[in-house]
Amino acid sequence: MAFDPAEEIERFHAAINALDFPTIEAYFAEDATYVSNGVGSLAGRGEIMAAFRRYFDDYPDQTAENSLVETLTPLSGRAVWSLRATHSQTGKPLIREGEETITFNSEGRIIRVDVTDYQAF
Repeated sequence: MAFDPAEEIERFHAAINALDFPTIEAYFAEDATYVSNGVGSLAGRGEIMAAFRRYFDDYPDQTAENSLVETLTPLSGRAVWSLRATHSQTGKPLIREGEETITFNSEGRIIRVDVTDYQAF
């Protein structure tokens, strides 16, 4: 069966929604890059996973959904998403909308994520 980036993005996002950190970590290549205006530029699976854990410590109740997931190339896809969460310490709500482009290597591991938020948060 051919690799489908859109299907993998759906599975990756399902792991995030389930807070399944072992599965999330397994998705990233060791030398992956994650670029977002929220977290800046992260290099390497370890740094990316540390940021994921910090984020979900702050926002453990996040609910997110995709309005579009599409394949762009044989090894990349794009998701348009929205999310809601509440900060665990301050109680302040977080509402975000944006998109991300995810690029995979030939083994199906994520090598790059580029996140664009539609509004500053």
